[in-house]
Amino acid sequence: MPITIRPATAADQPAITALVRAARLNPLRIGWRTFLVAEDAGRVVGVGQVRPHGDGSRELASLVVVRDHRGAGIGTQLTWALLARETPPTYLFCQAPTAAFYARFGFQGIERGDLPPVLAQMHRLANLIAAVSARLIGHHTPIIAMRRAEGSRSTPPTI
Repeated sequence: MPITIRPATAADQPAITALVRAARLNPLRIGWRTFLVAEDAGRVVGVGQVRPHGDGSRELASLVVVRDHRGAGIGTQLTWALLARETPPTYLFCQAPTAAFYARFGFQGIERGDLPPVLAQMHRLANLIAAVSARLIGHHTPIIAMRRAEGSRSTPPTI
């Protein structure tokens, strides 16, 4: 049975919350209404959202796929489905090792000064949390900001 990408429902909220928390992603504003879910045989195996902010900016966020389904293209499917509903610019935060994944969708690294004010504050806070966490676990991976600019493709490339 193929993976189905669909809008989340209220019944998906427990799975969304569990996946976001297990991945140690930002747990704020993870209400089901902004999410798409990937479903395999009735099981939620991936989630993602575009989080709207009060200043009008939009952030690709909370993208996670369950461990036993990683590497099957589910994150890619979710990302394309989320971006198909958006008009750039769209922003995201990620650790440097995942930047190449997002570059495939037209995202490019940017400096904090190029972020809308709300997202600049979030970026500063995310890096502060990462630095504190590094003190506790001894490993620091900075959080980078990326933007998907006007003119970026909104559908997957055809082969």
